[in-house]
Amino acid sequence: MSTNLLAIVAVLPILVALVLMVGLRWGAAKAMTIAWLTCALAAVFVWNLPLLYVSALSLQGVINAASVLIIVFGALLLLHTLQYSGAMETIQYGMRNISKDMRVQAIIIGYMFSAFVEGAAGFGTPAALAAPLLLALGFPPLAAAILCLTLNSFPVTFGAVGTPIITGFGASLQALIERAVAQGIFQSNGHFFEVIGQVVTFMHVPMIFILPIFTLGFITRFFGPNRSWKDGFAAWKFCIFAAVAFSIPYLFVAWFIGPEIPSIAGGLIGLLIIMVGARYGFCIPKEVWTFGEPSKWEKNWSGNITFNANNELKPQMSQFMAWLPYILIGIILVFTRIDILPLKELFNRHGVILFKDILGYKDVNEGSLKLLYLPGTIPFMLISILTIFIHRIPPGKAVKAWIETFSKMKTATISLCASVALVKIFQGSGNFTNPDLIAQLAADGVDTQILSMPRAMAEAIAGIMGPIWPLFAPYVGGLGAVITGSNTVSNILFAQFQWDVAELQKLSRIVILAAQGAGGAMGHMICVHNIVAVCAVLGLSNLEGDIIKKTFWPFLLYGLSVGIVAYILITIGYSTF
Repeated sequence: MSTNLLAIVAVLPILVALVLMVGLRWGAAKAMTIAWLTCALAAVFVWNLPLLYVSALSLQGVINAASVLIIVFGALLLLHTLQYSGAMETIQYGMRNISKDMRVQAIIIGYMFSAFVEGAAGFGTPAALAAPLLLALGFPPLAAAILCLTLNSFPVTFGAVGTPIITGFGASLQALIERAVAQGIFQSNGHFFEVIGQVVTFMHVPMIFILPIFTLGFITRFFGPNRSWKDGFAAWKFCIFAAVAFSIPYLFVAWFIGPEIPSIAGGLIGLLIIMVGARYGFCIPKEVWTFGEPSKWEKNWSGNITFNANNELKPQMSQFMAWLPYILIGIILVFTRIDILPLKELFNRHGVILFKDILGYKDVNEGSLKLLYLPGTIPFMLISILTIFIHRIPPGKAVKAWIETFSKMKTATISLCASVALVKIFQGSGNFTNPDLIAQLAADGVDTQILSMPRAMAEAIAGIMGPIWPLFAPYVGGLGAVITGSNTVSNILFAQFQWDVAELQKLSRIVILAAQGAGGAMGHMICVHNIVAVCAVLGLSNLEGDIIKKTFWPFLLYGLSVGIVAYILITIGYSTF
């Protein structure tokens, strides 16, 4: 079968999911289950893969989904624990004293706090932490979800202490990088990653300034009392202030230190600067803007988690005590994610459940649960338990927090298991490299030279685009993030492909790879994994399609910006490699 026909079949599961969720407004649990079934049937009848092998890939996906579910569970548990302790009402009270303007609150929490958490932890953690804070401040849950998903984009390339660049590109381009180093093009493998990190900042910087302004306008247009873009745009000065506060440390670290901590530095330093600025009214709009009375909101804006939305909030403890769980989480995330400290290696080595050679198939062994390293356990669950004692929560309320958390996990569990199972079938459908697996599949009559589903889609797209590829390269990175839920995995999947296209078209490989990395970051806006996770944390159900409809537009805008920057860099001959 030709590459184009394979690509058409490969895209069917994604189209099924989009039609069911966006067009028919099905919930993700049912829609992703049907999409997974479509993908499994394509693997069996078109790719001619053994049913047992497809089952092994699906089981691998379920195991990997457990990692995300643990993060969601931990975030929900923390949310409910802080709700019962009175900390959330205290935080609401404190944030309203910094600024009652919800546009300012959105930038402080959704932009800056999320960037810091993304840089430290990744794995969908920012939305899981930031969205509930916005919910506690009186944001409509649907608006909080869209805002957090949209703004958690430019920090992602450097997220989880540089994992998308170092691991994502390193895992798929190791031999090519070493060859370039041997030729003297780069000083070392680390130098290659540093250069990628430097170039990718060119891709992100325009949207660091544009996206917060656009997002606020977007939110006020669809969720504000006046349904006006102008209400959001009126906060442009504070958005520019925040962008400057974030981008200066972000750029400095990326260019002079390396790709591990630009988002951590930008998020943490920027957060401190804009909170002080907001406290003293610097660049704050003259008129306070809010979402209005909850009784006037549309029904689908809200979920099954509610907070005290009245204006007579009372602090239940000091602001320091209310924020202490988040402070401890930030400290633990940093100390367990930095390579030079022993905790990262310790947590990755111990408390790991491995699943090797699932159903007897070689190389289907990436499924593992790193129980200590997952943010859902340490720090989320750990801090939730410690908070019971720190905030002196009565035992009855502490038990209720756990019961409510378990009760809200059903839909998310089905959705995520189906989503990640689909992803693993995508990844394992072709481009086989393990000799033992190739021998096993060849014995079953499988064409082991066949292209994988994502590779077939990417090659078909590249064949159509030709020399204008730089304008579209970021969308391949975005596609990878959409179908895998990870910028890192997107880079692993498509880095080799992007390299090959750049060579064939005589384009700068560095610029195209940077566009891939930036595209993988923006893909988090419309990634089903992240959308399902944030919906679970906010108590939203069957609204995944509505969210995709909204976040698709900033995704499209972001890709256009990245593509233009990539095209300009190549046109001016920025890099010859």
